[in-house]
Amino acid sequence: MIRDITLGQYYPGNSVIHRLDARTKIIATLLYIIELFIVNNFWGFLIAGAALAAVIALSRVPARFIFRGLTAVFLIIAFTVILNLFMVDGRVLWQWKFLKITYEGIWRAAFMGVRLVLLIIGTSMMTLTTKPVELTDGLEKLMSPLSKIGVPSHEIALMMTIALRFIPTLMEETDKIIKAQQARGADFESGNLFQRAAKLIPILIPLFISSFRIAQELALAMEARCYHGGKGRTRMNEIHFHRGDAIAAVLMVIYLAVIIGSRFITFNPF
Repeated sequence: MIRDITLGQYYPGNSVIHRLDARTKIIATLLYIIELFIVNNFWGFLIAGAALAAVIALSRVPARFIFRGLTAVFLIIAFTVILNLFMVDGRVLWQWKFLKITYEGIWRAAFMGVRLVLLIIGTSMMTLTTKPVELTDGLEKLMSPLSKIGVPSHEIALMMTIALRFIPTLMEETDKIIKAQQARGADFESGNLFQRAAKLIPILIPLFISSFRIAQELALAMEARCYHGGKGRTRMNEIHFHRGDAIAAVLMVIYLAVIIGSRFITFNPF
């Protein structure tokens, strides 16, 4: 399950999506997230899903690799769906004591489940198709106007990129700790929920120690390379907008218009 987390990982490739400017992909991801919360019916989700499927096909990242990332957050999705299924008032379909399922609850649970799935896959596509260095440069370029008012855009971009980059590293470290504990006879599967939660303490303590060790090694490596912030720094590869980015911008505007238009669709086959 630890290995199934795809957020923060980069999948090497030379597809149309890989070649897009990092700024284009960051803006597209932010717009996609906002538009998922604009959607108010399943027609909007159908359009968002079709757009996401097109991006996945163009990226040439295996769909199985992308959907594997959902297994790591399955419990969060399931908890959200179940919570909405039993906690929404409306026309009662089934009831047992204080538990009840309503038609409105089924609708809300399906609505939230689809939204979470699209949200997770959509945000993963940005990191899967963008190198960490390009992501840092893109974030810094987008936030560069804020540096005129004293906002440390380079440091913020670097911090966000390092956080994303070290998600897979920490997951691998967690996997190693779990296997080491299991080799010593630890059992993380048996017992009730509270007992299993208590068994995570032997994992969390070494993980915190390992995290601080990795952070210290990174700080020493940056100091050894004379890193003193973004002022006066140059880049080996400058990022530039190309024709593909212009086409992507036009498609984003069309997609935004279609999503806004889908809010006014009143026909509901469900």
